[in-house]
Amino acid sequence: MEDQHFYQFDIQGNQLTIKRSYNGSLAQVWRAYTDAEILDLWWAPKPWKCETKYQDFVPGGTWLYAMKGPENETHWSIFKYNTINPQESFSGTDAFTDEQGHINTSFPQSNWNTSFEEKDNGTLVTNICTFENEDAMNQLLEMGFKEGYEMGQSNLDALLKEGF
Repeated sequence: MEDQHFYQFDIQGNQLTIKRSYNGSLAQVWRAYTDAEILDLWWAPKPWKCETKYQDFVPGGTWLYAMKGPENETHWSIFKYNTINPQESFSGTDAFTDEQGHINTSFPQSNWNTSFEEKDNGTLVTNICTFENEDAMNQLLEMGFKEGYEMGQSNLDALLKEGF
């Protein structure tokens, strides 16, 4: 990983696979993905901000958060945790919601399986996102998911360099 980042974004059927390496320890990267205080520092693409309403990082728990834009736009989302294997993986369902966490069925939902692998010079994170169908996945992509996700990952790179 020697100061360069491995990044791969693959689309097959109704599934996205995103692999990304980080110049940070497994413990640091795990914490960045699972601690709401740290997530709020990097998850949103700038100039947007992520603001957590609550997080219960346990199987069956949820993370309810808002993406807040520079013009006071607010978009709510929820992640419902299914499984958690500390410093190895977690899985769950991601969806758009209202402020109370009620799912907005006008937008696609996706199931995420996120795994973490320690490497010699950092950590590899693999996200496998599965959608109900290809149309649902394409709807999210047309909303700018890939670009926004990549911008958030750059925020995490910067945060890791600062040594949070």
